[in-house]
Amino acid sequence: MEKNILVYNNQTGIAEKMIPLCTGEGLSVLVAASVGQLFDILEKSEIHLMLVDIELNDKGWDKGIEMIAGLRRRSSIPLIVVSAQSAETAKIMALEAGADDYVTSDCNPLEILARIKSQLRRYTQLVNMCANIDRVYRVDELVIDDMQRKVTVEGRSVRLTPIEYKILRLLAQQRGKVFSNSQIYEKIWNMQAIGADNTIAVHIRHIREKIEKNPKEPRYLKVVWGNGYKVG
Repeated sequence: MEKNILVYNNQTGIAEKMIPLCTGEGLSVLVAASVGQLFDILEKSEIHLMLVDIELNDKGWDKGIEMIAGLRRRSSIPLIVVSAQSAETAKIMALEAGADDYVTSDCNPLEILARIKSQLRRYTQLVNMCANIDRVYRVDELVIDDMQRKVTVEGRSVRLTPIEYKILRLLAQQRGKVFSNSQIYEKIWNMQAIGADNTIAVHIRHIREKIEKNPKEPRYLKVVWGNGYKVG
């Protein structure tokens, strides 16, 4: 997937230097002409990294620090400051406000490109890590690791059939939500539920026998009489 870089650097002309370099690396560059347009693009487009200046026309770099703090409140994507301002105080305040990196505008554009690629790699790894975390479902001592398709209860590995696994995962993904027999059947088999009650009941019984200490008094997989089943 193509990565989009958003540039707002009205003093240094860095956009003109970086566009051909970024394009050569398969990166798309969007340029904001003003702070307002910067926020507007960020709101409407999928942006993967920002290059910004802290010198906002004649307003001083302190206003740029406020802008960075505002950007950080809206988004966690990588943010690199590229500015003619070389004061150590400006650098420190920009980083404290939420910038991930700070370079002066006289820096070699190839170094800036390297920093961009480095930040994108780190961000991509973080996003992937978070996505993997989101695919581990925990309900007290019941853990469903969807990356490894592994189920454990109190550290004990549980062997489920593919259908049993899909049913348990469906219910755990939306912990506390009640699913009817028909809803479970249609989501798992992707077809209209006809005579699904007995089929689902059999699978639920087998799952309980494997994950519950006492299947007659289930801790995890519970029936809501007249409505269906839920986890939690």
